[in-house]
Amino acid sequence: MTASNGIPPSDDDLLAVVTRSSEGVAVSDLEAAFGGRIGRRALQRRLTALVDTARLSRRGSRRWTRYSIPVGPEPTSADADAEGSLSAKSRAVLRQLERPLADRSVANYRSDYLRDYAPGETAWLSEIERARLRSLGTVIDTVQPAGTYARRIADRLLIDLSWNSSRLEGNTYSLLDTRRLIALGVEAEGHSPREARMIRNHRDAIEFLIENVVETGFDRLTILNLHALLANELLPDPSSPGRLRRIAVGIGGSTYRPSDSPQVVEADFDALLTRLGEIVDPFEQSLVVLAQLPYLQPFDDVNKRVSRLAANLPMIRENLVPVSFIGVPRGLYTKALLAVYELEDHGPLKELYIGAYKHSVEQYAEVRQTLGEPDPFRLRYIDRIAALIGEAVREGATLRDAVSRSGRWAREHAVKSDRERFCEMVEMELLGLNEGNFARFGLRPSEFRRWQAGKDADPDSSTAPFDSDEPR
Repeated sequence: MTASNGIPPSDDDLLAVVTRSSEGVAVSDLEAAFGGRIGRRALQRRLTALVDTARLSRRGSRRWTRYSIPVGPEPTSADADAEGSLSAKSRAVLRQLERPLADRSVANYRSDYLRDYAPGETAWLSEIERARLRSLGTVIDTVQPAGTYARRIADRLLIDLSWNSSRLEGNTYSLLDTRRLIALGVEAEGHSPREARMIRNHRDAIEFLIENVVETGFDRLTILNLHALLANELLPDPSSPGRLRRIAVGIGGSTYRPSDSPQVVEADFDALLTRLGEIVDPFEQSLVVLAQLPYLQPFDDVNKRVSRLAANLPMIRENLVPVSFIGVPRGLYTKALLAVYELEDHGPLKELYIGAYKHSVEQYAEVRQTLGEPDPFRLRYIDRIAALIGEAVREGATLRDAVSRSGRWAREHAVKSDRERFCEMVEMELLGLNEGNFARFGLRPSEFRRWQAGKDADPDSSTAPFDSDEPR
């Protein structure tokens, strides 16, 4: 690179230089690489913006500061277990993404990946898969106004979807922290204000979808406002929320290069919405927006969050169980999207989506029970849950201690696939324990009153994070 053309480097130029170094680069290295085409202060501002949008990572301080391409989340046992449940074909696709970046071909955005999808002709989900998902997700057999089911479970949906979608972005709030933030407005200690803002933004966006179900859909007003709510106070440019992208962006840890043309972004955004509106099946709509919207990257940032909430638009409208992404490992989700970005292969994401929907159906099985269908999971563990809660109350345990006990019991006695839901069920029962239901847990009035008095005297006893070995 030389200074002869005098044109300031683009974000892609900056990222390309950083990508070539495995040890990270200093500001002085970048100044030298661009031969005076950008001043130090302007360069530092650009680097800060790239760090704020997670396209670069920064370590060290002052003259020891180094910038590097962020790596994906470290693989966990949950990633390995979930990946093992994928088909051999999908596992082979994901293995291609385990190669070093330097060994993977640059993948430029192609409008044809979007435009080759022909509603009514193209089908990512087979007829059998669509029928199976509808059977699982149908909880109201009679015709009801749009949004009836979502309003019925709104309190739980606000928490579950806010927590899981935020978790997939690296948010470290626990499920219990999220409940307290949404229900009581209490921010958890030891967490950044940005994490609380991310969760509150999810709450606001989900409420927007539920409250305006008759007037929302795959149209510009809905998706732009969904982005405005989710990106509120989180982007460096305060005018970015709710506005289509006008700048070039990069994808950290990937060779994928989204289009840097605002005209292409706008045209393909409208084309995507048109195609989504022409898809008849709600699950096909949900899966396509989950893949295609992040591939386009129509916004400066927060694209994946928009896609996850937009994936619930057809579920809310048709009174189906929502997809709350419960149990989806962050690392595997990232790799499945990389397969879309770099290989234009939606296979791994499709299998992950089907599994996530099945987990969501299990999560909301208790609501089915209120409609006359028993929940086998609850029946299997209700005696143990009652015993754990009874013991904790009699011994005057705080909510923190009671939740910790449930985590220990689950790790020692429950099968791995049941542990997270078991612990969440204990949390829900503890949070709902009151003077009108304590008898369900074999408690005497005096035992409940003593525990209640202790809890009221220590209002912060329930602010501790969830104690579990499972990824949160």
